[in-house]
Amino acid sequence: MIDKTCTSLAAAVAGIHDGATVMIGGFGTAGMPSALIDALIDQGAKDLTIVNNNAGNGDTGLAALLKARRVRRIICSFPRQADSYVFDALYRAGEIELEVVPQGNLACRIEAAGAGLGAIYAPTGYGTLLAEGKETRRID
Repeated sequence: MIDKTCTSLAAAVAGIHDGATVMIGGFGTAGMPSALIDALIDQGAKDLTIVNNNAGNGDTGLAALLKARRVRRIICSFPRQADSYVFDALYRAGEIELEVVPQGNLACRIEAAGAGLGAIYAPTGYGTLLAEGKETRRID
């Protein structure tokens, strides 16, 4: 088995390159790996795509990464809340892209990506205005 143990936070984020997609765990500030995010800020990678449940809270963790202007795009299910002012300002200024994904679909996409699948089908939005003009398939 390959030993993937890292001896430091800097070593853990050393291989993250400009333009990388990074999934950050946690639900708001609960479970958020703040120390790793701080190490990523120090490491300097930019133009990141972040996959997370939300778009940051206050000024720490994910919000600090956004404030440092390291994120080009965020994929999440819940971008706005009372203390998401860093994200809100960046979004209103057109300085960050947002893809909002329903929470269940986000979980399915994360699972599919981990399994190496190229796509998933989910019935979210089927038969609604949201689905107009989009590909649909009937799968048994």
